[in-house]
Amino acid sequence: MEKRWVQAVKGNQENADLLAQQLTIDLSLAEILVQRGIDSFDKARDFFRPQMAHLHDPFLMKDMDKAVLRIDAALQNGEKILVYGDYDVDGTTSVALTYGFFSGFTEAIEYYIPDRHKEGYGISTEGIDHAAANGFTLIIALDCGIKSVEKVAYATTMGVDFIICDHHLPGDVLPDAAAVLDPKRADCDYPFKELAGCGIGFKLAQAYCQKHQLPPEKYEQYLDLVMVSIAADIVPVEGENRILAHHGLVKLNKKPCTGLKALMEISGKNKDYTLTDVVFVLAPRINAAGRMDHASQAVKMLICDEDLLAQEQSSFINLQNTERKTSDQNMTAEALALIGECEILMGKKTTVVYHESWNKGVIGIVASRLIEKYYRPTVVLTASNGLLTGSARSVAGFDLYEALLACEDLLVQFGGHKFAAGLTLKPENMELFSERFENIVAATITEELLRPELGVDAMIEFSQIIPKFQRIIAQMAPFGPHNLAPVFVTHNVFVTTKPQVVGIKHLKLMLKQQNSIIFEAIGFGLAEYESLLQPNEPFSVCYTVEENVWKDKRSLQLNIKAIKTNITG
Repeated sequence: MEKRWVQAVKGNQENADLLAQQLTIDLSLAEILVQRGIDSFDKARDFFRPQMAHLHDPFLMKDMDKAVLRIDAALQNGEKILVYGDYDVDGTTSVALTYGFFSGFTEAIEYYIPDRHKEGYGISTEGIDHAAANGFTLIIALDCGIKSVEKVAYATTMGVDFIICDHHLPGDVLPDAAAVLDPKRADCDYPFKELAGCGIGFKLAQAYCQKHQLPPEKYEQYLDLVMVSIAADIVPVEGENRILAHHGLVKLNKKPCTGLKALMEISGKNKDYTLTDVVFVLAPRINAAGRMDHASQAVKMLICDEDLLAQEQSSFINLQNTERKTSDQNMTAEALALIGECEILMGKKTTVVYHESWNKGVIGIVASRLIEKYYRPTVVLTASNGLLTGSARSVAGFDLYEALLACEDLLVQFGGHKFAAGLTLKPENMELFSERFENIVAATITEELLRPELGVDAMIEFSQIIPKFQRIIAQMAPFGPHNLAPVFVTHNVFVTTKPQVVGIKHLKLMLKQQNSIIFEAIGFGLAEYESLLQPNEPFSVCYTVEENVWKDKRSLQLNIKAIKTNITG
């Protein structure tokens, strides 16, 4: 599907000119910084040199004082504490961090991850019953619980208190817990709203250390876990998340926790990790535990401090990821076949597809695959415990959560974000839901949003791409939402040799402009352009600039994102 090339809105030119002069950098890079709100020397200094000292005071978060006081009471009274978390990467890293931190102060602590297939998302009755039956009087819930009003009330009747540490949007009523930590609650003045669930757990540990005058190393040792959660949960890489991600990557590449070190080794990549590497190498493996078996296996690996046991756990999780890939491929093929058989879907603005035997743990991945194919808000459903459970994914710019909110009366429960959500409904409501979801989306989405967008940060000439240019780009990392790797467009580009197809569908190119040096370029998934690019016929390219390392030799390489010729427009 052809992408829309959308030029970023230019910022204040005077600020860009001054910044380029102050930082002695290319004007195009200064303009990109200004576009991203980095419009002064001081902001640029903080951006390029993220400091842990710039993290906000954790006690600015509503109820943080109550949370620390309740934990203090539990520790002083010898109460049993249960650390409870979701089964995805954010949830398991949250549990590993919080369990690891507080187990340094008490042995009366355990962790609990709900079974995705039996208990579903969030706080479960089974989890509360387990706590009560085993003498736990305090549950610290991470990456879930903000909407569990009834479950928390039930826990109270069982003599179990809750501390909620969540980052999802609250409902109209908050759970009546001992403390509710969520920067998104309406009455919370915490300056940064986009922490991941693991980030909330980190702030809790930071607050505990701050109150008891403990050294920062006590909580900073978990920075690699926080960074993994930021990468996997696709939260904005700005503000505190940028600081945490930056220092978390430093720790991962220098001294990762035992579990992550073992996982890095078995993945075949054990150094020079970027946030993108974490997303595509580590996160799927950690997620696979909860998708194919039980997420407690991931926690067991992440809290491990013995090399041999960590290697065993990482090997097991790696095998589960291999099984997940096979399941993912088979289910995606089945979903595409179902959609292909349904002519009624033609012209629709949404995809809602169901199969009773699909693996509940993989349907979210299948939803993402379908968006790659059809690019429209998508819900994939399967049968689970007499209900239908589903994962929903959206397209850039469309608020999926609001669309599901408009269908709330047809759902047993739902929760999530603007671009991804989970939901449960009764089988008899599937057709009604599918119809309402289509009508809501069709009435609110624009045709423009149904075509993938490729953001372009700046138009440059190849002559601007020198080693210093790339070094400045590298210092803009870590890249992620709200701080993507800069994408450039260059016109009047020529191939110097015949393009080569590498692998099955990738394109290797040698590119130049008039009188410029020749750049090697790679276009993943762009093999279709092989016959369209001819010598002496100019075209335009969108790309990122990268450093390519091969056998210890370093060179600049262009990663082509899109191509426009006279034929393709």
